Amino acid sequence: MLWMEYNIHQTGDNFKVEGEWPGELMGINKDGTPKGYQLYKPGDCFRVSDNGWLVKIGEYVSEEDAASKIGGNTIDTDVHGGEMRQG
Repeated sequence: MLWMEYNIHQTGDNFKVEGEWPGELMGINKDGTPKGYQLYKPGDCFRVSDNGWLVKIGEYVSEEDAASKIGGNTIDTDVHGGEMRQG
């Protein structure tokens, strides 16, 4: 897919790509409905290749988000009597 006519805003080491309306590149139509595809979305993590490509390597997941995805329980790595405890 070729994306054209976008602006790159840079502040220090940070930058963002903007389209014609807020959220256009993150999969949101002008009327606020989902487009069904996006260039990137919140949480995406990229690395820069030797030839300048941004290569998606995964998604950032905070500890809080990770805990909510497993029902709020975390695994306690202390072993007591050969059993693992859940927090």
